[in-house]
Amino acid sequence: MGGESAYREGLERLLASYRAIPADARVRLAKKTSNLFRARAATDAPGLDVSGLGEVISIDPAARTADVGGMCTYEDLVAATLPFGLAPTVVPQLKTITLGGAVTGMGIESSSFRAGLPHEAVRSMDILTGTGEIVTATPDGPHADLYFGFPNSYGTLGYSTRITVELEPVGRYVELRHVRFHTLDDLQDTMIDIVDEREYDGERVDYLDGVVFSADESYLVLGRGTDEDGPLSDYTGRDVYYRSIQHADGVTRDRLTTHDYLWRWDTDWFWCSRAFGAQNPTVRRLWPKQLLRSSFYWKLIALDRKWDIGDRLAARKGEPPGERVVQDIEVHIDDITEFLEWFLEEIPIEPIWLCPLRLREPLPPGADPDRPWPLYPLEPRETYVNVGFWSAVPKQPGQIEGRANRLIEEKVSELGGHKSLYSEAFYERAEFDELYGGIHLEKYKSRYDPEDRLLGLYDKTVRRQ
Repeated sequence: MGGESAYREGLERLLASYRAIPADARVRLAKKTSNLFRARAATDAPGLDVSGLGEVISIDPAARTADVGGMCTYEDLVAATLPFGLAPTVVPQLKTITLGGAVTGMGIESSSFRAGLPHEAVRSMDILTGTGEIVTATPDGPHADLYFGFPNSYGTLGYSTRITVELEPVGRYVELRHVRFHTLDDLQDTMIDIVDEREYDGERVDYLDGVVFSADESYLVLGRGTDEDGPLSDYTGRDVYYRSIQHADGVTRDRLTTHDYLWRWDTDWFWCSRAFGAQNPTVRRLWPKQLLRSSFYWKLIALDRKWDIGDRLAARKGEPPGERVVQDIEVHIDDITEFLEWFLEEIPIEPIWLCPLRLREPLPPGADPDRPWPLYPLEPRETYVNVGFWSAVPKQPGQIEGRANRLIEEKVSELGGHKSLYSEAFYERAEFDELYGGIHLEKYKSRYDPEDRLLGLYDKTVRRQ
């Protein structure tokens, strides 16, 4: 852990880098890595030095809180909390996601059906605003508007420098049940029951997500935290986690350490490592174990973007280039079957990840009871399902840019849902502002970035500036 002095040194470097940015230039992060799937305009302008804000500052086991720099990764935080039998209430799937990134860009995982989203566990945030001022945002303080407006702002209101976040007790292990479904209706009905009852077949459910391989092969994965010893599986080497879920019928069981459960998706970036051949048994035997992780696959993606490797290989096979379809969307749980049936018919991508979520109750003091987080349209007391799909589909000659992604946006809007903004978006401005709290964002910008030093949300996420 870095401690208070290390944080203060990092904060001084950050503020010095802010002062070095010309007054007429945009303020951006000088950050080489990212978990975003949308490109942005290249620039040689200096950026904010956040290199000193990646440490765990302190852990308070009695209060069950952690104090961290805004660029602290969940990998580092989990490593610091597990020895105390604690973990963040929601741990996003990839190790290099930062706490600041999960709060300003949203995050989700299998505890979200009971624990909400990462930003709901935040007690307070220190934020560098567009004016160069550091303000402390809490739900009941003088900057409560920024506390509620920060989630889904993607750096358009500022950057978190320090976050105090709640932790929860966890067992040493997670026992898993893989429940097979042959129809999507049965999957939906069972998911609704589990979210409501937080149990299945008389056994507690602490973690809940699912995988759809086809309309007649889908699974819910039910996790229960435990300290009971038993046989353990390991999916950090030759075995691939998502393949362990599949079986002919009924329910199968598995058990992982809590550490390995939290990072079960990172080893193969869900299933996306297959695009690099990493799931081929021969290749996997030769692949260095330390490079079976999402941060390395990001480097391969960067090479593909630079050299168009995927499209070049497709052309050699006589295949068309691909349209990248990398998205997470959310629809009400009652509409999940309709969306999945449409998606499986229209978009040739599988598998598909499912993750139910609800906002935490009670809401923080001062929250709007109808729309507590103004820039992201989640309603209290409603259950949603996050649907994740990450691949590419063939482009057709003469088709509009982003055809498949636009179709998905239209279907999601038809169902009254929404999507995360970490990847490409194609919304018209009016619809975007309605979906993502444009009127609120303007009010926040006028207070915390009056000189427009930070890029706007539409320009950043749709125009990719």
